[in-house]
Amino acid sequence: MIKDKVAIITGASSGIGYATAMALSKAGAKVAIGARRVDRLEDLANKITENGGEVFYQKLDVTQRSECDNFAKAVLEKWGSIDILVNNAGLMPLSFFKNLKVDEWDRMIDVNIKGVLYCTGAVITHMKEKKSGHIVNLSSVAGRIVFPAGTVYCATKHAIAAFSEGLRQEFSVRSNIRVTSIEPGVVDTELNDTITDESLKGFVENAKKMEALHAEDIANAILYAVETPHYVNVNEVLIRPTTQER
Repeated sequence: MIKDKVAIITGASSGIGYATAMALSKAGAKVAIGARRVDRLEDLANKITENGGEVFYQKLDVTQRSECDNFAKAVLEKWGSIDILVNNAGLMPLSFFKNLKVDEWDRMIDVNIKGVLYCTGAVITHMKEKKSGHIVNLSSVAGRIVFPAGTVYCATKHAIAAFSEGLRQEFSVRSNIRVTSIEPGVVDTELNDTITDESLKGFVENAKKMEALHAEDIANAILYAVETPHYVNVNEVLIRPTTQER
């Protein structure tokens, strides 16, 4: 059970992060929500409070290491503990490599990889000292399967899958820190809105026609992983829409 445990959720202003904050709060966790869009965080915080939950929110740009450190410090000052970290913040501006959208590559690497490293680094010493914790990283089916126009995005999600396994090997046995990699397929969120490559219009339209997963489906998978008994370490959850082939 996660009642009264403290959970940090990044990228909580919409989509999976938003749904996860709601789900963990309803299960009794105290939730610390971070994102760049503070107005949306405020709306989410109000909903959580109205439902009787405890919430803390603060602007968080995961590409800035100092902001990740300051966020974790503020949560510790408020509640004295960090039990769960959900590294959800991510971008998916798919494009064919030949189009050389270097700014988008840089942004994906900064958010999808370095942001996860920075946020994990901000909490790991605390979790290690108290010999407990649970780190949940949002990878993707793209962390297993590479597809055209996903070259760089898939690389970032493969990196998160590898990072998650490395964390498990380093900290699970020695420090009782569980690690879970969540690997969604197509989810109906704002993620497709970040695609600027005009040649992918068809891909986006087909994705919208599919009966996609909802953010709440992924939130439920995260809730399952963090609510398992302490001796159970759910390492990977791959979850696709029924109609998604690859």
